Amino acid sequence: MTVSDSEQLVDKIVRLAQERKAVDLISMDVRGLSPVTDFFIIATGTVDIHLKAIAENVIGELKSEGIVPLNVEGMDNLRWVLMDFVDVVFHLFLPEARDFYAIERLWGEAVLKRYDEV
Repeated sequence: MTVSDSEQLVDKIVRLAQERKAVDLISMDVRGLSPVTDFFIIATGTVDIHLKAIAENVIGELKSEGIVPLNVEGMDNLRWVLMDFVDVVFHLFLPEARDFYAIERLWGEAVLKRYDEV
């Protein structure tokens, strides 16, 4: 995937998460900081059913475009759902799990972009 492809995928995932009212949505450019991916997207769902709705929207809509994650983790417990699209990794948390894992602080050197809630 090229850089522009990665950035376009970030935009698509952000838009799809916004469609289901994800909150505190950010992307982090970790190129040069992480050997495994170019971008992280981090979002919060208010309760487990909200988390599931966001995840299913992202997975379903991207699948219709032929974009399938390499791996999806966390759909069983719905506290932290991770979707690995190789160059883009989408982390979707319940509020308390997001606070606990604090990915934004772990990757503090990353270029951070915040998205307004729709």
